[in-house]
Amino acid sequence: METYNIHEAKTHFSRLVDAAAAGVEIIIAKAGKPVAKLVPVTAVSGARKLGALAGKVHEAPGCWEPDSEIEELFYGGAIEPAPVRHVAERPGRARRSRKPKK
Repeated sequence: METYNIHEAKTHFSRLVDAAAAGVEIIIAKAGKPVAKLVPVTAVSGARKLGALAGKVHEAPGCWEPDSEIEELFYGGAIEPAPVRHVAERPGRARRSRKPKK
């Protein structure tokens, strides 16, 4: 395990990364106190196991049935969003086209 201060680590960063990839653990210190560790990344190998939660997750009997309260909010009822009007669609404001000056 090697220790470097932040300034040294910034100066020799690519060399330290290569060393970490080779398996060397590197400690980065600030004012003499360790603050970070540079270690190699280990890749996860092998296929994931499918069905790890089989038999552990249960759904309520009516979970896929439609909810009347939500349907009321989406498809009608008292709470519906107001239609959006754009500036050009305001009453009393005609849209003028600009003609180039001659």
